[in-house]
Amino acid sequence: MTESPDPLHRLTPRAREIIAAARAMLERDGWEAITMRALADEVGMRAPSLYKHFAGKDAVKSALVAVALAESGAALRPVTTVAALLTAYRHTARSNPNLYRLATGGPLDRSALPEGLEDWAGAPFFEATGDAHAAQALWAAAHGMAVLEIDGRFPTGAAPEATWVDLAARWD
Repeated sequence: MTESPDPLHRLTPRAREIIAAARAMLERDGWEAITMRALADEVGMRAPSLYKHFAGKDAVKSALVAVALAESGAALRPVTTVAALLTAYRHTARSNPNLYRLATGGPLDRSALPEGLEDWAGAPFFEATGDAHAAQALWAAAHGMAVLEIDGRFPTGAAPEATWVDLAARWD
């Protein structure tokens, strides 16, 4: 997979509309607020009709996670430097914090993702480091910092600009 994948390409236009509505609800209200009934109300249909498009809330979640991985992977390309990679990663996480949390927190149902998507989305970290373990370490550091920043829990109590710059400097 070399170009940006469309994880929703097999969905009907109505199913894509449902995922767009679920995404808007996710960012506005958080994952816990999304129910099949609330989502149906958001798109102007009856809840039982949603099940014609998605087997349940887990299927909606899997579609949203796939969207997040595709968007993140696209945003991180082309890889030029670790600093640029981290800047793009941070921006992606901060731009859609609830989508980011949904995609990166808790267990990942890999079987529900399009084949190769997870590897494609994470490949920029490998491209930047040249080593699978270093790529995981860099991602773990970036992910931890992104979560701390999104949640307002960064230990310095201030914007973590200097720490992001320092992380990049240690890898470039």
